[in-house]
Amino acid sequence: MTDAPSHSVAPRAAARAAVTDDPAQYLTFQLGGEMFAIGILAIKEIIEYGDLTTVPMMPRSVRGVINLRGAVVPVIDLQARFGRPPAVIGRRTCIVIVEVHAQADQQQVIGVVVDAVNEVLDIAPSDIEPPPAFGAQIRADFIQGMGKVRGRFVVLLDLDRTLSIDELAALADLPADPAAGG
Repeated sequence: MTDAPSHSVAPRAAARAAVTDDPAQYLTFQLGGEMFAIGILAIKEIIEYGDLTTVPMMPRSVRGVINLRGAVVPVIDLQARFGRPPAVIGRRTCIVIVEVHAQADQQQVIGVVVDAVNEVLDIAPSDIEPPPAFGAQIRADFIQGMGKVRGRFVVLLDLDRTLSIDELAALADLPADPAAGG
């Protein structure tokens, strides 16, 4: 495991988030040819994809762990988490380090593999539609909403549900049967 270079992005939006009518900032990224976004306040940093240590008996959505300044951080493959084939690692692939709510008001730091990071966008609440009831290619409970940006939709992820520690732990308890697709 190696400490990867990083770029901190979270402090930029702290003052704006206090007023609910103001646009919120989202980091947009590519995943399997689609554009997704995560609220910037959940993001700690972005690092280049580096050496991961695999952990036996984990679900296929858990790529492994990295050493981030001495802390062991699990890395989740969002493609696999969405029930798709695992992400293909390319030269723009990176790991977005996020903080999600765990049990009892505790925070958990997790890395997510994305194909490429695009930009930070301001999206006004009036430009966010509710998640679709059907037709999305990922579970509806993973979607916080659909942001309208430059004439197209961006899937706004609900990280606390997408990266639910309890659900990931339950997946790890399943038998490691490749036919099960876990």
